[in-house]
Amino acid sequence: MPTFEKFNLPDAGEGLTEAEIVHWHVAVGDAVTVNQTIVEIETAKSLVELPSPYTGIVTEILTPEGTTVEVGVPIIVVDTDPGGTAPAPTAPAGVVPDGADAPATAASPQPAAGSGDATTSAASEGSGSVLVGYGTVEPGTARRRRRAAEPVAAEPAPTTPDRATPAASAAPPAPAPTSAPRASAPAAVGHATLPVLAKPPVRKLAKDLGVDLASVAGTGPGGIVTREDVQAYHEQAKAQPLATYADDDQPWLASGAVTADGRQTRVPVKSVRKRTAEAMVTSAFTAPHVTVFHTVDVTRTMKLVRTLREDREFADVRVTPLLVTAKALLLAVRRHPEINASWDDAAQEIVYKHYVNLGIAAATPRGLVVPNIKDAHRLDLHGLAGEIADLTATARAGRTSPSAMSDGTITITNVGVFGIDTGTPILNPGEAAILAFGAIREQPWVHKGKIRKRWVTQLALSFDHRLVDGELGARVLADVARILEDPARGLVWG
Repeated sequence: MPTFEKFNLPDAGEGLTEAEIVHWHVAVGDAVTVNQTIVEIETAKSLVELPSPYTGIVTEILTPEGTTVEVGVPIIVVDTDPGGTAPAPTAPAGVVPDGADAPATAASPQPAAGSGDATTSAASEGSGSVLVGYGTVEPGTARRRRRAAEPVAAEPAPTTPDRATPAASAAPPAPAPTSAPRASAPAAVGHATLPVLAKPPVRKLAKDLGVDLASVAGTGPGGIVTREDVQAYHEQAKAQPLATYADDDQPWLASGAVTADGRQTRVPVKSVRKRTAEAMVTSAFTAPHVTVFHTVDVTRTMKLVRTLREDREFADVRVTPLLVTAKALLLAVRRHPEINASWDDAAQEIVYKHYVNLGIAAATPRGLVVPNIKDAHRLDLHGLAGEIADLTATARAGRTSPSAMSDGTITITNVGVFGIDTGTPILNPGEAAILAFGAIREQPWVHKGKIRKRWVTQLALSFDHRLVDGELGARVLADVARILEDPARGLVWG
């Protein structure tokens, strides 16, 4: 007898409650084995590949691509003991084959240790909602697929500024002649429509502009359509160019639906964008934010960066001013460990961390993510450089795991890479401080009593005022600045 097992969507990590089915790697009728990747999902934090907890034949795919489902909802049915039965015919992912109700009815609950026959127990050992060796996807697979129910008929595609085209519609069949006057848009009379009153030059203009005269309300005598009517309709109906860069492929529109007039694209708020929005709102309206600023002469830091780039010991890593800033922040935390803390509202306790998981805010096509370097306080400068490079590359490829974004203790956001001088960053939830590192520019600066051209940047430190007093915040920022002004000081503090 066949044994049908339903695989429920597991928690991919960190208590996530839902995920989107991005891509099925199997179809109905396919044979699968334990730990074989069967589906790619997108959670609120990252893209994750789910392995199969069973060995058997896929008999039903319950959730098509593009569907968002809650944790615990069945997504696939596998026959773990096909025996002498013929496997179900292959069908496209998400299509329920004929007779699929029987397997669904006979499906057994989520496998548990010690339940079912020997074959089922061996196949499902270590499975259930605990993932078996799930991994991440390769770059280039992060683009979402539009749900089947989302497309709207006859919608124009979004345009870029250099490809803006007027909205056009096909002309209807020519109506039968009639002498009835037309006041505005044609009115239905049985199965016929009233004629459009327009002079030949106006008709030619409408044809050239791709305007359907039957859709234009005439304002001339007797309801005749004028040139002004056609031109006004054309200006109002044509798709407007989006305010974006000409060479931007607009990946943020991939999962959206264009409105009928072509003037908007509406994208559902989910996954990383949804999680980021929730976290920022919670942080902004829970922790009382305070931000302090410091303008710093970083000329010596720039000299150190140039020196390290020529050092053979650092030839295999990328040396940047951000690397030195990260090391400076770690040294400042060592001098002021009380800033490395979190507020436990439920227990009404302050939790001081004896380790530093350094978060690096990274802008990705999927939105802002903040992975962190575990135990960054243990790393030397070379090791820190390698970790920052790996963290950034993984984030941009959309392969950051949920665990890499959990348990951060303090964060750096590099707004200077966008040419921004500084900002007032919002705290990463659960952390007491975040440092904004601004653009480095050559500016006039008083150095040793004379005005000279120096490399200058601005720092901003936001902190949770429940945990960090103004004095502590100022001391931490001042220490970061002192190391950037004179990196040799780190030898004394380190």
